[in-house]
Amino acid sequence: MTSCEEAETEETVTCLHMTFYHPCQEDKMMFRCLNFHKREQVRAGEMAMFGRDSNICRYNLMDSRVSRIQFSLQFYRKLNNSEFCFEIKNMSKKTKLTVDHTELGYLNKIDLPWKCIICFGDYQILTEMQEGESMDYFETHLHLAQMPLLQERCLPSLQPVPESGIFPSLFLSQDKSPTEIDENESY
Repeated sequence: MTSCEEAETEETVTCLHMTFYHPCQEDKMMFRCLNFHKREQVRAGEMAMFGRDSNICRYNLMDSRVSRIQFSLQFYRKLNNSEFCFEIKNMSKKTKLTVDHTELGYLNKIDLPWKCIICFGDYQILTEMQEGESMDYFETHLHLAQMPLLQERCLPSLQPVPESGIFPSLFLSQDKSPTEIDENESY
C-alpha cells in the first residue's frame, strides 16, 4: 500500500461565512477586534457570542450602542439527521434582531437559514453556511463589506408607470427607451 492509501480521509468542516457592514465602520472602527479573512475554529459545544463584552464574547463589536451580548450562535445536528445547522438567539434586552424578515425579541431563537442577513441597529451581517462533516468543531470566516448588504440582496420593487409615462431610471437598461405597459399585462 502506498502512503496515500493509508492516510486517513480528511473530514470537511462546516464553515459559517459572515460578511459585516456598518455605515460608520471606517470612522468608528467598531470591527477592529474581529479577525477578518482568517478561518477560526470553534468547538461544537461552544456558543459563538457576539457583542461588546470581551470577557464573554468571542466576537467583539467595539460600539457602546451594542449590547454586552448582542446575539449567540449555537452549532447543532438535527435529530435523526446528519444535517448540521446553526441556531441564532437574540441576547439583547434593548435591541430587536432581524434575521431576513423575522424579528426576534430578547431570548427568541430560530434556525439560521443557510444564507441570510442579520440586522440590528445599523449593523448588517450576511451569513452563508458551507456544509461539512465534522462533529467536533465548525469554523467561522469573517469578511468586511464596503457597500451596504441589504442593497445587494434586495430586488427593485415593481412600480406602476407614472402618468408621465417615464419609468424610474432604475428600470431602464442601456440604449432602451421607456415603454408603456397596460396595467392588466404581467411583467
